[in-house]
Amino acid sequence: MRSIRTKITLLTVFAIVISLIAATVCSVVMIRKLGKSDSEQMLYLLCETGEKNLDLYFEDIEDSADVVSKFAFEDLSKTSLDDLENHVNRVASIFEKIAASTHGALTYYYRLEPSISDTVNGFWYVKDKNGMFIYHDVTDLTGYDLEDTTQIKWYTVPRNQKKSIWLSPYFTENLNTLVFSYNVPIFRNNEFVGVIGIEIDYETVEEIVDSIKVFEKGYAFINDSDGNIICHPVIDVRLLTDDNKPKVPDGLLSDENYLVYKYEGVKKEAVWQELSNGMRLNVSVPVTELNGNWQQLLSIMIGASVILLIVFVLITLHMTGPITKPITELSEGALQVDKGNYDVKLEYKNNDEIGVLTNTFNNLIAHLKDYIAELSSMAYDDALTSVHNKGVFDSNVHELQELIKEKPEEVKFAIAIFDCDNLKMINDKYGHKKGDIYLKTASNFICSVFTNSSIFRIGGDEFAAIIQNEDYEKRYELRDLFIQKMEDINKVTLNKWSEVHLSIGLSEYQYEKDKLVDDVINRADKLMYHFKKNKKNLDN
Repeated sequence: MRSIRTKITLLTVFAIVISLIAATVCSVVMIRKLGKSDSEQMLYLLCETGEKNLDLYFEDIEDSADVVSKFAFEDLSKTSLDDLENHVNRVASIFEKIAASTHGALTYYYRLEPSISDTVNGFWYVKDKNGMFIYHDVTDLTGYDLEDTTQIKWYTVPRNQKKSIWLSPYFTENLNTLVFSYNVPIFRNNEFVGVIGIEIDYETVEEIVDSIKVFEKGYAFINDSDGNIICHPVIDVRLLTDDNKPKVPDGLLSDENYLVYKYEGVKKEAVWQELSNGMRLNVSVPVTELNGNWQQLLSIMIGASVILLIVFVLITLHMTGPITKPITELSEGALQVDKGNYDVKLEYKNNDEIGVLTNTFNNLIAHLKDYIAELSSMAYDDALTSVHNKGVFDSNVHELQELIKEKPEEVKFAIAIFDCDNLKMINDKYGHKKGDIYLKTASNFICSVFTNSSIFRIGGDEFAAIIQNEDYEKRYELRDLFIQKMEDINKVTLNKWSEVHLSIGLSEYQYEKDKLVDDVINRADKLMYHFKKNKKNLDN
């Protein structure tokens, strides 16, 4: 395999023909610049890859806590303060399932504000040695100044800042280990109710950081917004206290993503990327290691230029095109990716360093496309039923509202609200797996009738459809067909969880009296409950 070192040497020989001295000077400048550029790009690539891996993990933790907090918020809106115990039990049931599938989760909790209730404090579950979550007494907040954010930060910081927050790693005595935590404040009618949080194992984040390898002496580490080093492959943060935690060198707090600094007398180059939780991932390597390759390359080139001057002239003329073309294609491909075009495909297949880099580049783009597709699916689709989730529903409602503002008399749509009537009975009697089948069956049934409408799962057992165009013109026919087909299916099904028992409410937008899409939704919701009530009366 011909090395890229040899090809670059050949490429520089044409300049040596004009003047050996001039060529040497030009080569020094060119190779140093090329080596520095390659080093910077390598550091950026490693840092960006590590940042994406960490952000995917942190966002997975955030999603877990946010799903529970949204459920808690919605459940609180339907729960009186006298019924807090049942509310807490419902949240705990949801949190148990989510925490069990959250990688690295060590604890999860819901701590209520002491002033809300004298008897209901919340819950706290801790993972035991067998990997099972067991109940633990919640933290006693008596005696703490809850306005002081320097105490019990997992509670006071989100409480007083009124926003979700990641905390720097802290040592938890109950688990005798170092943890990260993500905490979400919960409100009811703008009144603070409590904090939902999840703590993750420090070692999980440490493993991701340690996997970022840079030469022999390079490494990656994380610092918080105050400059405290919180994860480092050389410094064991677990052995340090808040008083002696090391800080990053002043140069690393710069707003420039690429910088040169000195640490313990060693000159280093580093790049950093901000993580989604506000922390920074740094990738640092000694300058001597970065310069080693291009300095060695320079020495070889100068010696070879003197000895093989005539031979190199002829070979350079032949090799210039094949060398510059794949490098140019690789550079153009990188620019396309930087602009957001992930359909780049490089065709260079030679068995050399450029070929390896090209293949790696192609693989990286393929992985990025997979990640983006996976994230899109997670962001927009309900994991159980594969219909759109509530976030997409809210976005569609917002778009309809904008249309109403522009031309209210031209907008035509209807909203259908569906509620699964027997889900609790199925879960209680046959188990949650059958309940999941029941929900999937209900979702598939809705989609089979309203084939040209957007279907959404907006709650545990609630679905919605935005009816437009062809389905809108025959909306009431579809509603009647929905009711009739539901009756027909239930006559022939053998299992309760295979039956379809849905209450439906359908209402269309009337521009003379509806100012908001929510007016249509509320009317459909009331019709759904009226439908449900009539069914119960008939059953009785």
